[in-house]
Amino acid sequence: MEISAQEKKILLKAARESIQSVFVEAALPSSDYSAYPNLKVNAGAFVTLTINEKLRGCIGYINSQGTLFETVCSAARQAAFRDPRFRQLSEDELANVKIEISILSPPEAISSYDEIELGTHGLILEETEYKALLLPQVAAKNNLNLNQFLAALCEKAGLPSEYYMMKKLNIKVFTASIFSESDPDHVA
Repeated sequence: MEISAQEKKILLKAARESIQSVFVEAALPSSDYSAYPNLKVNAGAFVTLTINEKLRGCIGYINSQGTLFETVCSAARQAAFRDPRFRQLSEDELANVKIEISILSPPEAISSYDEIELGTHGLILEETEYKALLLPQVAAKNNLNLNQFLAALCEKAGLPSEYYMMKKLNIKVFTASIFSESDPDHVA
């Protein structure tokens, strides 16, 4: 999905306001986005929060029942207050948080690990009760090769890191439109 610069600004602002609304006990943001049809589609999205370039929260939805606007608002709140890897975000931390949004394409099954394009594809593992997702930027930001990316996916799912070598896992790939408050063209 191609997201315009204005749509990116609207989504980034809505994500930040969704988190702020918890501290001031306000309603979730709303917007008249009728002029922006992409914000009305049903699409998966993840919101990643960082402080000083270190992960502070990341949660999202592979598929969503709401609009993209609603999905981003919900994911932002979840990343700030419900990511089990971190304590809840404090109001003092919010000023230092950078928000990144990843809008996901529909996942596609692969028949071979060789189909995975590092830096382009994110991975979804669905193996009985073991499930995990890694966004496309994880491989690039951490300079991972394919084996390391697959090992990280297995570890995130709670499997041994080498499990992908023992059997062909049920992995789907997706791409993402990724943008953040750190982008040079972002103006709050």
